[in-house]
Amino acid sequence: MSLDPQTKALLDYLGSLGTPPLETLSSDLARKAFQLPQGEIEPVGRVEERTIPGPECEIPVRVYYPKEEQAAYPALVYYHGGGWVVGNIETHDNICRALTNLANCITISVDYRLAPEHKFPSAVYDCYAAVEYVSDHAEEFHVDPARIAVGGDSAGGNLAAVISNLAKDRQKPTICFQLLLYPATNIWGEPTQSMVENAEGYFLTRGTMEWFLNCYSNGEEVDKGNPLLAPILFKNLNGLPPALVITAEYDPLRDEGELYAKKLEDAGVKVELVRYDGTIHGFMSMASVISLGKRALEKSGHALSEVFYPTKSPIK
Repeated sequence: MSLDPQTKALLDYLGSLGTPPLETLSSDLARKAFQLPQGEIEPVGRVEERTIPGPECEIPVRVYYPKEEQAAYPALVYYHGGGWVVGNIETHDNICRALTNLANCITISVDYRLAPEHKFPSAVYDCYAAVEYVSDHAEEFHVDPARIAVGGDSAGGNLAAVISNLAKDRQKPTICFQLLLYPATNIWGEPTQSMVENAEGYFLTRGTMEWFLNCYSNGEEVDKGNPLLAPILFKNLNGLPPALVITAEYDPLRDEGELYAKKLEDAGVKVELVRYDGTIHGFMSMASVISLGKRALEKSGHALSEVFYPTKSPIK
């Protein structure tokens, strides 16, 4: 279908700003240039800024508590997008607030180390350490250890998929659900049709994705074939937690997200795949100006709540 009018209006506006492509900037300048429309700050119960121990250094996290008081909450450990290079807790504050309220859960947003200063697999190790710590110290967070999900968008979706596989292989911690929002899964695979068709003009470009990969990886000769970088390469997906995979029509990553969903389904994993036609990569971060993003957030919150509260979903 044609571009959603709100999505087109946003693309036209971003084009009018004349911001140079991220791949033409240094990583520091790219981080400053990477801005997403946040809209009004959605209130939650409370927010805590803290750190947790990581493999090499303390990992900053932001903990969002829902408005409803409970003795123990379900938890979503969330990994932000941004190509493993840009993005942080602030750029994804709106998504985390929305999911906290929609799913009536604690959301723990992880500020993992970024490339190129910290190459692969630094982000993987930070993200795994974060969910393991939350599980091992569930009482500290008022979390029910039997109801811990992981999620993320784009590069964060890649990390959530990887961490789900790692947790299964290491038999800890227990992950009850994976929320994969337009995830990157097919690193160094053959270019998909969506990567070719949507290479330019739709917010995320093929050139930017290649730059992200060059910043994050140690080189194709070192990392190609490693499923911790490209989760579609995991050979045994049996036994993974159920998943919701969301994709967007005009996204270079559309097909690889859908291929990963199909591979999960073929392995017997309960998976729901939802494509939002007419919109672009990152549209859920732009829910303040793209209504489809709000709908996708509501869908995500409902999917989480059905897992967290199987007998009584808080969403009507």
